[in-house]
Amino acid sequence: MSNALTQKILITFGFLFAYRVLAYVPVPGVDTAVIASLFDGKAGMGNMMNMFSGGAIQRFSIISLGIMPYITASIVMELLAATFPAIGQMKKERDGMQKYMQIIRYATIFITIVQGFGVSMGLQAMNGAVLIDPVTFTILTTTSMLAGTMLLMWIGERITQSGIGNGISLIIFAGIVSGIPAAISNTMTSVNTGELSFLAVIAMLVIIMATIFAIIYVELGERRVPISYSRKTIMQNQDKRVMNYIPIKVNLSGVIPPIFASAVLMFPLTMLGSSSNEYALMVADALKPGGILFTTVTFILIIFFAFFYASIVFNAKDIADNLKRQGGFIPGVRPGAHTKEFINTVASNLTGAGAFYLALISTLPFLLINSIGAAFYFGGVAVLIIVQVALDTMRKIEAQIYMNKYETLGAVGL
Repeated sequence: MSNALTQKILITFGFLFAYRVLAYVPVPGVDTAVIASLFDGKAGMGNMMNMFSGGAIQRFSIISLGIMPYITASIVMELLAATFPAIGQMKKERDGMQKYMQIIRYATIFITIVQGFGVSMGLQAMNGAVLIDPVTFTILTTTSMLAGTMLLMWIGERITQSGIGNGISLIIFAGIVSGIPAAISNTMTSVNTGELSFLAVIAMLVIIMATIFAIIYVELGERRVPISYSRKTIMQNQDKRVMNYIPIKVNLSGVIPPIFASAVLMFPLTMLGSSSNEYALMVADALKPGGILFTTVTFILIIFFAFFYASIVFNAKDIADNLKRQGGFIPGVRPGAHTKEFINTVASNLTGAGAFYLALISTLPFLLINSIGAAFYFGGVAVLIIVQVALDTMRKIEAQIYMNKYETLGAVGL
């Protein structure tokens, strides 16, 4: 392993360690024992948010809101970029991209302040949770959570730039993984006390293994569109590696859709859960994880974001133009516009299958695990994010290793 790759891995672990330390830094003025008593590991929006924050909510840490405000701001900007051409063009320019990211950061600040204020109001309605006067507590809570979320945003960006993998995804990955040992311990305790039968544990393990197998099978699947080149192009590039197919993944959008769907649901529920309004509480209760409405909304949102994000990351026009410049073509398809339409059709068909797979794998195992009575860490979105992020990080490590090999060969003149 090269020194550069080792350094990237160490940087990644260092930042993730800092993230885990922040999860144990509480907001001043609150009785954390009262907060912890609200979490039992069962399905619930509070427990779901606690999972994404790496247990920070249960400790009422300064990073209790996690990275979700940043993700929510990114979703809003992506939707605006797809709707307004001027914002979309901003993303394509170097200076414009810096301005685009700056807008996302400002939007993150606004969302965090709103959510932090809502959380402080909700805690003040609980008996014994707040130990100081309401005004001071509201200011401290909002300021602390803003600082925590901005630190997480910075950590995620630094991992992406200097480490290995996508920083935001790795933060969520680390948060979920950190809760697995406690979930296993709670499951074993439930078996010992008779709350959970041994057969239920076996069924849970079967569901988990089947889910992991399905995720790996689909994530590694791709459609290889064959490419042919003219004799002249082959002679000109005989000393270079020329691709003889276009790989199009079944799941083009990766792990983003379930994360986006969770962020969209968490933002309003944070506000609804802290409200004293009867109708707001009814909506929050109806959207409880494991319920029909929550599952249906999650399913629809994941399919929507799968198509939406795939249209952003996969550009058939650029592929067709590059292919034409290189003198390549798809057998039986004319270069140019016809090639673009053909690639678009293939990608759309695969995205349809990938979107249904994402929605199904994010909801069905969760419902099965929840019906058994086991911790929701073992089903649905949690397993999907863990496996997908692990596969994506492994791909990036392999790519870095191959890149270092080519650089070494080039340095010795081979």
